[in-house]
Amino acid sequence: MVRPVKNIVIVGGGTAGWLTAGVIAAKHKARQAAGFTVTLVESPNTPIIGVGEGTWPTLRTTLAKIGVSETDFFRECDAAFKQGAKFARWTTGADDDAYYHPLVLPQAFGQVNLAPHWLESGAEQSFCDAVCPQGRLCDDGLAPKTITAAPYQGAANYAYHLDAGKFAPFLQRHCCETLGVRHVLADVRNVELMDDGDIKSVVTEQAGEIEGDLFVDCTGFRSLLLGEALGVKFRDCGDVLFCDTALAVQVPYESETSPIASHTISTAQTAGWIWDIGLPTRRGVGHVYSSRHISQDEAERQLRAYAGPLARDLPIRKIPIRSGHRETFWKGNCVAVGLAAGFLEPLEASAIVLIELSAKLIAEQMPACREVMDVVAGRFNATTHYRWGRIIDFLKLHYVLSQRDDSAFWRDNRDAATIPQRLSDLLRLWRHQPPWLHEEFDRVEEVFPAASYQYVLYGMGFRTNIEAGSLSDEAAIAQRALRENTLQTERLRATLPRHRDLIRKIVEHGLQPV
Repeated sequence: MVRPVKNIVIVGGGTAGWLTAGVIAAKHKARQAAGFTVTLVESPNTPIIGVGEGTWPTLRTTLAKIGVSETDFFRECDAAFKQGAKFARWTTGADDDAYYHPLVLPQAFGQVNLAPHWLESGAEQSFCDAVCPQGRLCDDGLAPKTITAAPYQGAANYAYHLDAGKFAPFLQRHCCETLGVRHVLADVRNVELMDDGDIKSVVTEQAGEIEGDLFVDCTGFRSLLLGEALGVKFRDCGDVLFCDTALAVQVPYESETSPIASHTISTAQTAGWIWDIGLPTRRGVGHVYSSRHISQDEAERQLRAYAGPLARDLPIRKIPIRSGHRETFWKGNCVAVGLAAGFLEPLEASAIVLIELSAKLIAEQMPACREVMDVVAGRFNATTHYRWGRIIDFLKLHYVLSQRDDSAFWRDNRDAATIPQRLSDLLRLWRHQPPWLHEEFDRVEEVFPAASYQYVLYGMGFRTNIEAGSLSDEAAIAQRALRENTLQTERLRATLPRHRDLIRKIVEHGLQPV
């Protein structure tokens, strides 16, 4: 007898739970009349971790698809624009050591690879500034769009910084009031299994037994369903990514008119790095570090020294980081999303985008019946394993390229034994040919495109050997693209508003597309 999949039970709230609920409910809203349901079971007693304040441009598409107003999002989530990340003191540790990983692709990216032309020119201009305008926009404190731009559209590609503590309740209201998600406030006391190993139900203290056809584990680090009930083990990657602790503090601005950075600032320290994320009402600042290389007292001292006098007496929150992920993400009729699936240090804001990608994949490939669920699960696991592996590679790249020699932390990160084989192979390849749209970036599941690798590699002083005379066929196209970037940069710098000014207008008047 065919067992249809109609009742989706998400256990756990927060950003992972509510974003997953919204994506699934929006995709299958037309099926609700035929009995398709999405239920989210959330403990009234478990605080939300709320670690992710940085996002990727994918969130614009996600919010649009689930029907969220961009104006409402800014008003209710203390949101700001994010145009990329600035990495300071990562290469040499000097005061003037900094580069950008922007969200805009290099000019004419689908037509010509500008990296070798920039390398061959020996230009003093940074790679980012030579091929895209976004670094200059960030330096100038500008927004990526104007008040008259359409929702989720901009003159430059953008993501968001947001208050994670406000984002989850915002999504909850939208899911329950607009998308028909059933919200159950209850503590899960037991997970009932069937004879074949599938989950039959979750037994709650306040709402009794809740049955489902597909269970989504969004219970955070505990992984109550996939980890505890189904016994899927955790794969630690602390041998590759050393940072295992974060200290976080919320820092006020000096005044209501202080500039808001439209990019994440990541400043390397002796045994880790400090994030600095600007929201309209405060800055989120945190020190991610390796407890094997530095004491908590010294890590806190470095954090307070960075944050300045305004943070002198503010409370600091300690967050443990266990870098890694579950050995499998979908087992039987249970799939893990968010911290229940795994976590990596927030160097490139991968937490929320992994939630989005997982939720999208579940929604788009929702199995019609239990009989085909294992096929879908196999594809989901293959894709998700690939994505986690590539993110680990990309994060490690930042450490491998560093020339810092001021502490064991930086030296240990360059130990060949700690570098994934795929990354080692690519670095050897890139010594002779720059990253491009070739075999190393040929999968739909690719998280970071070739452009991201270019921005980090050449921002950190990596050199690719360019064969003399090998670029002549593309020289004219490349020169046109570089000139166009110069013109576009000046045009945008002259027309885009200040970041804080645009946020204020959006909150007060809403976006006013023409």
